[in-house]
Amino acid sequence: MLDMPVTLFGVLAVGAFIGVVFEKTFAAIDRDKRRAYWRGRNADKRNGLNGGMPLAASIEAAQKKDSTALAADQLKVVMNADFQWRALLNKPERRLLNCIDQVLAEESPGWRAMGQVSLGEILYCRDKDAFWAINAKRVDLLIVDEDCRPLHAVEFQGTGHHGSAETAARDAIKKEALRRAGIGYVEVVSGHTPAEVRDMIRKLTPKPASPAA
Repeated sequence: MLDMPVTLFGVLAVGAFIGVVFEKTFAAIDRDKRRAYWRGRNADKRNGLNGGMPLAASIEAAQKKDSTALAADQLKVVMNADFQWRALLNKPERRLLNCIDQVLAEESPGWRAMGQVSLGEILYCRDKDAFWAINAKRVDLLIVDEDCRPLHAVEFQGTGHHGSAETAARDAIKKEALRRAGIGYVEVVSGHTPAEVRDMIRKLTPKPASPAA
């Protein structure tokens, strides 16, 4: 064989070609497996199997899809759907909002209350997984100052609110994230009277400075 350089060259070339073919084949198989894996993860998220908390890795993978094509797909779905309006707050939450507004108008006119605020709009975190864990969660009411800086979250807990471990865990996540950001957290239960709620909110407002002696 060594005495036949042409033949040797031919054998090496064939071997190299076969190696390249095998490498590309296995790479394609591996790529298909990865795509199938991410399709499965995204399908699980759409079906609610991940608790509505997408991981940063899945978000980054989704961002690789052409944004224009994605918007076109979403528009097509929206155009074929029927939408109806619904109130931002239910009746107990509206009564609570009115009560808070009255107290703030009396005690701290620069403050105001807002309804159904997303934590992703008022909290920031460099840890992407931590951010996506709270991004879609909301608080019933949020008290902000005159510069719209979040001060206190007010959650209304109706009857049966803590009926499941999932609800308790979701509340714990919100409470901890808000605590770490220095934002207060107040729970109002259905048994609280308007007078009790007003007292709770008054304790959150700044106290007037004592007159100098």
